[in-house]
Amino acid sequence: MTPIASDLILNALPMPVLTLAADGAILNANSAAESFFDMSLRVMRRQTLAEIMPFGSPVVALAAEVSRRGASVSEYRVDLGSPRIGAERIVDVFATPLEEGSEVIVLMLQERTIADKMDRQLSHRGAARSMTALGSMLAHEIKNPLSGIRGAAQLLEGSVDDSDRLLTRLIYEEVDRIVKLVERVELFGDERPVERGPVNVHGVLDHVKRLAQSGFARHVRFVETYDPSLPPVLGNRDQLVQIVLNLVKNAAEAIGIDALDGEIVLSTAYRTGVRLQVPGSTERVSLPIEVSVRDNGPGIPPDLMPELFEPFVTTKAQGSGLGLALVAKIVGDHGGVVECDPAPRRTTFRILLPLYRARDGRAADDESP
Repeated sequence: MTPIASDLILNALPMPVLTLAADGAILNANSAAESFFDMSLRVMRRQTLAEIMPFGSPVVALAAEVSRRGASVSEYRVDLGSPRIGAERIVDVFATPLEEGSEVIVLMLQERTIADKMDRQLSHRGAARSMTALGSMLAHEIKNPLSGIRGAAQLLEGSVDDSDRLLTRLIYEEVDRIVKLVERVELFGDERPVERGPVNVHGVLDHVKRLAQSGFARHVRFVETYDPSLPPVLGNRDQLVQIVLNLVKNAAEAIGIDALDGEIVLSTAYRTGVRLQVPGSTERVSLPIEVSVRDNGPGIPPDLMPELFEPFVTTKAQGSGLGLALVAKIVGDHGGVVECDPAPRRTTFRILLPLYRARDGRAADDESP
């Protein structure tokens, strides 16, 4: 393989990779490493590993161990945080000789933030698959008898006195409530292909904001922090409205109707560096479009966080626990990731989505007339 071809492959990798001499001098680095350390390759080549790592970092000792033993070594959840590259940068470190007998060391860093996003994406899809089977079963086994119960209650209503009529009305009102719940669960079983195309997320957010302000979120102040240059996402507008509406509704309910300073912040941003594999394909897709919904409510209990996107998990007394599970399913169907950053008075739900590309492979913001 030619040096040019090997450099192209190295720079295509999404994780930072360094090659080191036996004394720790930096010989080469890929583009992801330049971005991670906020330093150009030219500058890095004038330094050693110890000089670009935080003082006392175990990564330096790990590289020395590889050089001494001539064998691969790994270390997990190492904090490389520093004022220059960020306060907290948790990575898994893999170091190995370039080849047998070589003194050159290859050092690869895998950011835990990206690995955790992948784990969450897989778990959310697993929850969605379980809900698919459950939704189909509920639709078939429950909706039909419920309609019979409701019809019987309506027939009885015409032949009873006023005191009993309240009970018959209660029966069919409760039946209607159960049917709505079943219909929400049934959405998980809908595997029909959905038409997707370029969607302006700011249009989605504006639409949801208008709906919220005219109804359930009249008591909340909205703040918008948008990236005006954001390109379109690849998605289905109706489904994106549905997931953002669910998140905004949850935020408004978390704040509470009696709050005097309730605030929901809607924001968008363009982020680079997150690439995930889409279902049924070996292609790794970039997810640069970030949509966030933040509220200043009391926050989410820590014990709920591991199962937050699972069905029937809720903090609301009258909640069904299906809203966030449905959000996870739809985002997963779009090839994206949804995550929660919980904090009292600052709970943020963040959605990462792929951008729209034309049929010739160009991104929307690359197109010109």
